[in-house]
Amino acid sequence: MYQIAQFMTNLFGLKSLVFFLFFLCFTNLSAQNEQAFKIYTAKGKSISYKKMQESSSKKELVLFGEFHDNPITHWLQYELMLSLYDVHQTNLVLGFEMFEQDQQGVVDRYLSGELNEKQFKDSCRLWENYTTDYKPLLDFAKDKKLSCIASNVERKYASLLFKKGRAALDTLSPMIRSQMADNYFNLDTTLSQYIAVREMFPSKGKGMVEAQAFKDATMAKFIMKEMKNNKVVLHFNGSFHSDYYQGILWYIQQEKPAVKALTISTVSQKNINKLDAENLGKADFIICVPESMTKTH
Repeated sequence: MYQIAQFMTNLFGLKSLVFFLFFLCFTNLSAQNEQAFKIYTAKGKSISYKKMQESSSKKELVLFGEFHDNPITHWLQYELMLSLYDVHQTNLVLGFEMFEQDQQGVVDRYLSGELNEKQFKDSCRLWENYTTDYKPLLDFAKDKKLSCIASNVERKYASLLFKKGRAALDTLSPMIRSQMADNYFNLDTTLSQYIAVREMFPSKGKGMVEAQAFKDATMAKFIMKEMKNNKVVLHFNGSFHSDYYQGILWYIQQEKPAVKALTISTVSQKNINKLDAENLGKADFIICVPESMTKTH
């Protein structure tokens, strides 16, 4: 509980800490049997955070799939980062879907102290929940001198591929093309995640699937670039990008079939006391949160 309170104070200040403690007291009085989350294995067995942490510490790659607006996910990301740092120290590398490859230099300059916080915010395209959800991770990396990966492809180029096809990427400069996966990356349209994309956007056809895969392939490329010299990568991404061991991990395994990887997913259920059948097998560890959980944005 102390760690949660400290995390809340770092993020939101003393007022939020007081509110949080009040909320805990109220919860203990009125809903003693309720839980904010449960963690399950791929087969649906309930396990402790400690088990997830211990398993993660033995891998060279952890893909932490999140709901971008879920506070439980972000808190557990922070806690797992602390745990892995205790094990790996400066061999730990953090990776972020939330930063695009053209922003890598800006991220590096902030981590080195060359840019202050205002300069960084003015120079970077930040997600609306950056301050609450990703800043604590980045600032920890800055304090401990950890490397960070801006792993995603710049959004406008994923859009270009979607609208005009892969050949349009050939018109880009070599420098820009170096910030993304090769535009002739493999695409397995039989993977269930890409089938789901096509079903969600039936009117947008193959282009939407290719744009999704382009992001996955790009993130995989820059994760692999850091996986050397005993480095361990903890990568933060939307769950969809690594669920069912597909997406990012599928692309990494094409190049590194023996990679020691672990995946974490986030799901939401009305009742979290048993993992729903539809969520079985999504990842090595599945964080199950109530549908009523508050959102960060």
